[in-house]
Amino acid sequence: MKHTSDSRCYDLAGLYTLSLRLVIGWTYFSAFWRRLVLENKLNPDEAGYIGEKFNHFLPNALGIKPLIEYLVTHPDALQTSMMVFTIVEGVVGLFIILGFMTRLMNIGIFALAMGILLGSGWLGTTCLDEWQIGILGIAGGFVLFLTGSGPFSVDHYLIKKDKKFTDKKWFLWMGSGALPLSKPKTFVLAGSLFIFGLTLYTNQYFHGGVLGTLHNKSVKPKIEISNISLTDSDLTFEVYRTEGADVYGSFLIGIHLLDKNGTILKALDLTELSKFPKENIKNHYVAKVKPGKHSLVIPLGAKADLTIKLDGILLKEEVHTIKLVDISGTEWTAKIN
Repeated sequence: MKHTSDSRCYDLAGLYTLSLRLVIGWTYFSAFWRRLVLENKLNPDEAGYIGEKFNHFLPNALGIKPLIEYLVTHPDALQTSMMVFTIVEGVVGLFIILGFMTRLMNIGIFALAMGILLGSGWLGTTCLDEWQIGILGIAGGFVLFLTGSGPFSVDHYLIKKDKKFTDKKWFLWMGSGALPLSKPKTFVLAGSLFIFGLTLYTNQYFHGGVLGTLHNKSVKPKIEISNISLTDSDLTFEVYRTEGADVYGSFLIGIHLLDKNGTILKALDLTELSKFPKENIKNHYVAKVKPGKHSLVIPLGAKADLTIKLDGILLKEEVHTIKLVDISGTEWTAKIN
């Protein structure tokens, strides 16, 4: 009778979480659907390539930045990873919707959501979009792992058909049915506290949402200037876009070279930057700095070396500072040592 009672409880729990299962399943399956059926976002030569979106995660990722940087500096490995990632999302999402091998698939949901959280939890222009998606995916995946699928699932159909393997312990851990836990309260409490602790930590780390001053690194573009090199004819420096909206580039409309008094010695305006020689841009990642229609466009996560011809300016005696001017009016400067 105990087994029957437990099974009934899990059937009801799986039934009550049906809407959660369907929505979470579609959330991940839809990524596969968008990238391969509605549009082709796995082709590096097409606009909207998912690898560039992945590159946007890089500047402020938590814990997995070295992995992301490796992939965006190795385009072939990045494309393969994006294909595998998309297929995994498709399989996991579809199986969750169908309620097949539900608990195993929710381990996949947990892992995918963790990747979203750590990689892009800092993004979101008006709300904490990616952080909320990631942390709710983790919590939802944990709940569905505990409940399994009730009626309206393949797992439940197999159990009702009295398939022999549905009584095996491995199926109870990977599919649905009464989860074989000796101390369920301890397991649920430990998992819930871990997820709640992860919620508070990442909310604080990415957004200052627990203590201190709130911040959102997705609102205003920020460009870092480094690795400045001078020769008699050229000035080379590295630009790296580390903040701002991922769907909106930084549009550079001015590069000024200043003397120590702040006087402009040489200025490139928006017209010149829109025609900036491509051979003078050395991109490091798949998100590329490139001339646009009215400016030099710097996407989020893009890093590149820019070379400017100095046209006879006395470098060591005169040039003191580089100033970059964004279309928004934001300026960034760096002294030349």
